[in-house]
Formats: sequence, structure tokens, C-alpha cells
Amino acid sequence: MIETFRDWSEKLPFALWAYQTSFRTSIGATPYSLVYSMEAVLPVEIEMGSLRVALE
Repeated sequence: MIETFRDWSEKLPFALWAYQTSFRTSIGATPYSLVYSMEAVLPVEIEMGSLRVALE
């Protein structure tokens, strides 16, 4: 199955759940950012689509 931007409504509850259940301090920083002084980059954020998908 090819995932496109059209199925964002199906993934929204999962994204909101992940955001709401992630541990954050009172200043809004994650433990990772406090330790490493940068935000973690998830593999989803750096994923590159195929050329065919980019041309659509």
C-alpha cells in the first residue's frame, strides 16, 4: 500500500496520541533535547518518497 497525504485523517489519531503521551518537562522540552541540546529526528521526518510519487 502506498501512503500519500490523502490518508492523513486516518493517521491523525495516532500522531495526536504519540504527542500527548510523550514525556515533556514543564518548559516543553523532551528529555532527549535536554540531554543532547537538539531535537530527535524521527525516520518518518527524513523519509524521501519515490520519484513517481513526487511527480504526482
